[in-house]
Amino acid sequence: MDMENPVDFSYLGRNFSDVSNGEHSSAFSDCNSDRSGEFQTASSQSRRLLISCTSDNSDDLIRQLISDLEAGSIEEQKQAAMEIRLLAKNKSENRLKIAKAGAIKPLVSLLSCSDLQLQEYGVTAILNLSLCDENKELIASSGAIKPLVRSLKTGTPTAKENAACALLRLSQIEENKVAIGRSGAIPLLVNLLESGGFRGKKDASTALYSLCSVKENKIRAVQSGIMKPLVELMSDFGSNMVDKSAYVLSVLVSVPEARAALVEEGGIPVLVEIIEVGSQRQKEISVAILLQLCENSAVHRNMVAREGAIPPLVALSQSGTDRAKQKAETLTELLRQPRSGNGAARASDVSL
Repeated sequence: MDMENPVDFSYLGRNFSDVSNGEHSSAFSDCNSDRSGEFQTASSQSRRLLISCTSDNSDDLIRQLISDLEAGSIEEQKQAAMEIRLLAKNKSENRLKIAKAGAIKPLVSLLSCSDLQLQEYGVTAILNLSLCDENKELIASSGAIKPLVRSLKTGTPTAKENAACALLRLSQIEENKVAIGRSGAIPLLVNLLESGGFRGKKDASTALYSLCSVKENKIRAVQSGIMKPLVELMSDFGSNMVDKSAYVLSVLVSVPEARAALVEEGGIPVLVEIIEVGSQRQKEISVAILLQLCENSAVHRNMVAREGAIPPLVALSQSGTDRAKQKAETLTELLRQPRSGNGAARASDVSL
């Protein structure tokens, strides 16, 4: 597996490589547990109270819920999946209990159900169980990846969002990244990034960042048209997606296919504008992307210079963070010697 290290940035108080190495469960999206609606049945309050009262001694309840998943009617399966979801939502010990009791395989079976509501409940329960590191390998080995990918394509909006989060969790095991990419997840995540609601866009960007630490997934993402929505989101400061989109781009731009697509989709003017008017964090990541774009291409250096990048880069080199200053100075030197093969500092010499 061709695994590349992402650019090392700090975001929300965490090292941004955390998504890839799995040391933290969330890098820049709140895929911590489901945000679905609660029970809709008339008995919901009494059932939820039962769960609350038995959560510390819930083995019998868990066995009954699994039995309902395996042999119950559609309505019983829905109720059981919802209650498992709630048991797993906030208590890590319950996630282990539920998995060890054998719930994962019947939950995975629900993902292929034609009843979209039941499918959604199954996806959401698996998401909550995947929050436990010990469960991730079992979920993947139980055949969950392909059904989760199908849910990205055919599920309800909530199922798509929660499937993206569940795939993010599973991708924190490195060997799963290739399997997820080869199962067709990348174009579906790109579609969610482009056409989903705000939560869907956040969840898709988080999953794509993790999956695209693998080279073949970077290429899949570019071939799936990811650059267009990334550039559009970066150009819209009201989208609240500028940072997230730029971080995904920073992972992709290490491959030539992504650099070509970035230029073709008009990404250079957008990145220069971010350096002019963005936040300090946005400026730093944009400079890092342009460094990778310009390092070995005089054509790209000329394009960036023609967009008027040098004045805001000079300003950033005087007023930014230490790392931003260093990157801005290096890029400014590259742009001032666009046809030189020798005198320009190399972007690879800058600690990202």
